[in-house]
Amino acid sequence: MLTLFLWIVVVALIVAVGLARRSAFRLRDETSLRLPVGDNGLITGAEGFELRRGTDAPAILLVHGGGDTPQTLRYLAEYLHARGYSVRVPLLPGHGRTLRAFSEVVADQWIQTVRNAYRELVQLHSWVAVGGLSMGGALTAQLAAEQHSIPVTVLLSPYLAMPGRISMAARFARLWGFAVPYVRALDPTAPRSIQNEAEAQRSLAYGVFTPAALRALRITVARAIRSLPMIESPTLMVQSRDDNRIAPNAAQSAFERIGASDKQLIWVTGAGHVITVDDGREHVFELVTDWLDRHRATLVRERRA
Repeated sequence: MLTLFLWIVVVALIVAVGLARRSAFRLRDETSLRLPVGDNGLITGAEGFELRRGTDAPAILLVHGGGDTPQTLRYLAEYLHARGYSVRVPLLPGHGRTLRAFSEVVADQWIQTVRNAYRELVQLHSWVAVGGLSMGGALTAQLAAEQHSIPVTVLLSPYLAMPGRISMAARFARLWGFAVPYVRALDPTAPRSIQNEAEAQRSLAYGVFTPAALRALRITVARAIRSLPMIESPTLMVQSRDDNRIAPNAAQSAFERIGASDKQLIWVTGAGHVITVDDGREHVFELVTDWLDRHRATLVRERRA
């Protein structure tokens, strides 16, 4: 009798795993159809990019979020470029490609890409600020903690707090990853990260996470949280009160951990998590530009004095 029961359990588990994998692969195929890859192996429009100015111009490195692409920072980059800045926005490993590539990422690849891009910019420009959106904000926080020569740091909806259930899923991803190799990044019934309908339709985000990417995200967030007290550069943090991923109290708590003596948290409303493309984005751009200009001007005055 016991043997029969065990066989029933085993069969039930096999069926459950099979159904879960079938659903996951259907999600993968839907994503591939929605975001076809070009001959270069990248989703069209997802490429990293650079808007250059002369070497005497100030520069800023911008870092995109998890599962997303540099496209989310295109408007901000163009705004800053028009105001005299050279801007670089690299594509992080595993992003803007296929979900198979997203299944092979590790946290060290992401931060190393950011370090390399910053190092290259510093070789070209004497003044290089850094900024990041969502997970890109977490990577930016790590870089700012490492590089105390960075003159200004900008954190936009930084992903500096991971909900408990997501953190737990990431911790045990190796256990369930075989059964569910792809999962939706957000419940379809939950509030969206981009509330503006037109911009939501333009999004090149996977909308899907893999076990490997989820583990890498958890590690990145943990490292960023530990880095916050070591940030010394003037730091601007912009956060939406309507953010569907980061609760206001979590954002406030992260801000308070930032070690910089010159720091400011500015709240905006009417946008979801991706404030660089959502409604009210022009106000966000103005806040960022004002912060950069003001601190660059202060540095110039100090050097002349």
